[in-house]
Amino acid sequence: MTDRLSFSRTFLQPSGLAFSLALALAACGGGDDDPVAGNSGGATSSGGQPASGGSNSATGGAASGGASGGAAQHSGGTGSGGRSTASGGASGTGGDGAGGAPSTACTRELLDGLLDDYFEALSAGDPSTLPLAADVKFTENAETLELGMTDFWQNAGDVKYSQRLLDTTQCSVAAQAVVPENATDLPIAVRLKVENAQLTEIETIVVRPGDYTASFAVASDPQAIIDIADDIGWHDEVPETERATREELISWIDTYFTAFPNGVCATSGQCRRLENGGGDFPCGLSCSGGTGGFVSRVILADEVRGIAAGFTIFDYMTDGHLDMHMMKMSGGQVHAVHALLRDTNGQSGWE
Repeated sequence: MTDRLSFSRTFLQPSGLAFSLALALAACGGGDDDPVAGNSGGATSSGGQPASGGSNSATGGAASGGASGGAAQHSGGTGSGGRSTASGGASGTGGDGAGGAPSTACTRELLDGLLDDYFEALSAGDPSTLPLAADVKFTENAETLELGMTDFWQNAGDVKYSQRLLDTTQCSVAAQAVVPENATDLPIAVRLKVENAQLTEIETIVVRPGDYTASFAVASDPQAIIDIADDIGWHDEVPETERATREELISWIDTYFTAFPNGVCATSGQCRRLENGGGDFPCGLSCSGGTGGFVSRVILADEVRGIAAGFTIFDYMTDGHLDMHMMKMSGGQVHAVHALLRDTNGQSGWE
């Protein structure tokens, strides 16, 4: 695992940042629009700064002890090979199981398969095969739109690569992926929320060249996301002795956002941060803590793979950009941070 999480480049980030996460965060019911629950007297970082915020509200199906689900292929976009059946013989899409009752269990296989199904429908330009709730909400780049009718949906090809987390507690899957639009590969982010094996929320960020215009922005490099993936081992299961708790994963992302740029703690010396695949930055420069950063709108966590992802509006020294950060943690350290962001004038589409 250690070899899988080391990069083959020369790195600048100092190692040895201390990390102490001892939040006791409670997942409460509600939708993804609920704010991240505040942490009173929560965990402190190595600099003694309380980690602001905590777990966001848990939504969707019940937590499951299901299988971990297969890693997505670098080409073709498939993970577990489709949606598997839930326990008791019921179909993951709500088919009849033992006794004829529909399954509502949220499993890793269900989430993995639904994301594969989404990418297949995207490539075909036809969402009619997806199990959509009657009131499903779809956004692309902070705009609420009709699913399947955007330029990207009409011109997307087969997914070339995806890195994904499976959150059975909130019954959601989030991914960063590389998908061609006509002849141009684009970095994209996807969040799917599931209730009763149906898609109720679909949030997407599509970053075309020139879509991120902060003064310090770097050019997108989708190929770099693919090239570095094996070194990071996004889909490697973290050994139980090195596994972060759900609360620790959520707290790390929340503190990263709310104390930015001074809340980046417990990063390894090899940790690098990419922005839309571009750049080669140290993961963070300070663990001193603070406030005045960004609001954590949605945070998802996958303890098995050691991945957390957060959605926010990034407005540090710039206008607001829709932002999805994904990080990989094991052994008490963060080994990679990838951001996917673009201009949206401070809007998320989920206000």
